[in-house]
Amino acid sequence: MGQLSMPLQTPLLDAIQDPADLRILSDDDLVELAGELRSETLSIVSETGGHLGSSLGVIELTVALHAVFDTPHDKLIWDVGHQCYPHKVLTGRRDAMRRLRKKDGPSGFTRRAESEHDPFGAAHSSTSISAGLGFAVARELGADVGDVICVIGDGALSAGMAFEAINNAGALGHRLFVILNDNAMSISPPTGALSAHLGHLAAPARAGTGEAAPSGVTSLFEQMGFSYHGPVDGHDLKGLLDTLRRLKSHTTGPVLLHALTRKGAGYVHAEKAEDKFHGVSPFDIATGAQAKASSAKPSFTKVFAHALIAEAEKDTRIVGITAAMAAGTGIDLFARCFPDRAFDVGIAEQHAVTFAAGLAASGLRPFCAIYSTFLQRAYDQIVHDVALQKLPVRFAIDRAGLVGADGPTHAGTFDIGYLANLPGFTVMAASDEAELVHMVATAAAHDAGPIAFRYPRGEGSGASLPARGKILPIGRGRVVETGSTVALLSFGTRLDQCLSARQALASRGISVTVADARFAKPLDTALIEELVSRHRLLITIEEGATGGFGALVLHHLAGRGMLDGRCGVRTMTLPDSFMAHASPEDMYRMASLNAEHIERLVIGALDLGDRAHASPLPFPGSEGPVSDARGIAAE
Repeated sequence: MGQLSMPLQTPLLDAIQDPADLRILSDDDLVELAGELRSETLSIVSETGGHLGSSLGVIELTVALHAVFDTPHDKLIWDVGHQCYPHKVLTGRRDAMRRLRKKDGPSGFTRRAESEHDPFGAAHSSTSISAGLGFAVARELGADVGDVICVIGDGALSAGMAFEAINNAGALGHRLFVILNDNAMSISPPTGALSAHLGHLAAPARAGTGEAAPSGVTSLFEQMGFSYHGPVDGHDLKGLLDTLRRLKSHTTGPVLLHALTRKGAGYVHAEKAEDKFHGVSPFDIATGAQAKASSAKPSFTKVFAHALIAEAEKDTRIVGITAAMAAGTGIDLFARCFPDRAFDVGIAEQHAVTFAAGLAASGLRPFCAIYSTFLQRAYDQIVHDVALQKLPVRFAIDRAGLVGADGPTHAGTFDIGYLANLPGFTVMAASDEAELVHMVATAAAHDAGPIAFRYPRGEGSGASLPARGKILPIGRGRVVETGSTVALLSFGTRLDQCLSARQALASRGISVTVADARFAKPLDTALIEELVSRHRLLITIEEGATGGFGALVLHHLAGRGMLDGRCGVRTMTLPDSFMAHASPEDMYRMASLNAEHIERLVIGALDLGDRAHASPLPFPGSEGPVSDARGIAAE
C-alpha cells in the first residue's frame, strides 16, 4: 500500500456519465480511472472544503463496487456518507460537486432526494447494515431490488446499532454484502475491544506478512452467521475486483469483506496529519495549508473545555465523557490534563449516557459532552436511566442551533424541546462564552438532578471571560437592557441579534427591554410575568425548533391567564422544516432569526395592536421599570 498516483489529466473520468460506463472498461483502465478520481476528489475538496481523508481512503473501493455491481438496481449504501464524494463524482454529479456543501449544491452526505444512486440517506453513523437488511428482506418479499452492499467503517461498527443489525442479518441468512472499511481511524483514534479484535485480524496484512487473518483465529462475524473474507488490501484495485466478482458469483447468505484502507490515502499531507484531513477548509494542494480565517476569539468548544478543566482541578469527582468526538467536544483537552478521568466510549451515545448515569449514581460528577444532533440517539437512556432516577448527569450540548455546511443531519434544533419536557431536568443555554463558563460551574455544583447546557459551533462574540465561573441561581434570567414598550426575551446566542434590533428600533422611537432567559427549565416565571405586565409586546427568540422555549413561555402565561389581552406575545423559532445546508449566516437569514427579522416582527405586531386599539391590561404588581436586580446574577 505505497503512495498512489494522481494524474493531472482525467480523460477516462471525463467519459464517465454513469456507473454503467465503468463496466465496459478493462481492469487496467479502472486502475487509471482510480488515479484520476483521486485527483478530482482532491481538487474538489481543495476548493470547497469538506470530508477529505475518508473520501481519499475509499477511491479504489468506490471504483470496484460500481464496476462489479449493477448500481443503482443493486443498492450501494454508505454508512455515515462522509466518504461518498468519489461515489457522487461517478454518479452524474461531478460538475455539481464544485458547489459541495454550499447553498443549492450537493450535500456532503448521501441523500435520497439528490440521486437514485443514493438509495438511503445518511450522516449519523452505524445505520447502513440495518437499512441494507431492510432492502434485502424487501427483495425476498418481491421488491425490485438487486444485491445490497453496505460500506461501514471500523469506527461506525463499534456502535450498538451495527451489532443489532449483524445479529438480525446473521439469523435471517439472506444474501447481503457488508464491506468493512477498516482504516483504524474514525474522527478520533479508535477505542475499545472491537478495535483490538479488528487489529488482531488485520495484523499480518498490516505487517506485510500476509493478507489473511492469523491462523486459528475466528472472527466475531463468523460467530454471528456471516461468511468472513479478508483482510484484503483496500487500495489494490485489481485484487478488490477479483474478490468482489468471486463473492458476487458464489455468495448465498450474509458476507463481510474486511478491507484495509488508509484514511487520506494518496495525499501525503493528509496521511501525515493527526486527523488525516478528516474535515478541512479549502486548502492549497501543494502545501496542504488550509485557508482558515485567523481569529483571536476562542471557540465555544474550547471555552467549555477550559472551564471544565478549571472545575476538575478543584473537584476530583468530575469526569468527562464523549462518544468518538474527543476533539470536536473538547474532551481531548480535558484528557490531556486528566487522562484517568476522561472516557471516549466510541460511537456509542446510548452507552455513554447510561455509563454517565452509573458514574453519577456512584457519587461522581460526570459531564457527558455530545453534539445536540447525536444526543438524539440516546433519548431513551436520557429519559429512563437519567431523568426517571433523578441522577445528576451533566450534559454539555455542543453544536446547538444551525451548523452550516453539514446541513439538517447535524443541526442542533430539537434538544430544547426533548429535554425540557422531562420532569426534574434543568436546561440552560449560553448567550455568550462568558455565560458558558458560568454554566459549567453551575452544572458542576448541581446535584439535585440532571442538568444540560447548550452552546453553538464556532467562535464566540469575544466576551471577556471570567477567571472562574460563578454558580447561577437556578431558574433565574437576567435583564441586559431596560426599556418600556417591547421586551425581547432571548434563550441562547441570538442575544446579540436582539441587542442589534434594540438599536434599530430605538431609531424609530421604540423603547426595548432585552433579557437573557438563561433557563428554559425551570423558567424564570417572575421575570416573564414582569416583562408581560410592563410592556405592550413580548417576543421570545431561540435557536431551536417549535415546541421549545417559546412554547414553554406561552404555556406558563396561558396557565396564569396572562394571554388575555394584557400584552402581545410572539415567538421566534427555527422553521418547522429540515433546513438544507448553507453557510450559518445564510441559514439564520432563511430562518428569519436575525436582527432585521426581529425589528420587522416588532413593527408589524405593534402596528397591528395600534389598529386594533389594543392597550395592555394592568397586571397586579409594583409600577416602574423592569427591575435591574436580575442583571447582576453572575456578573
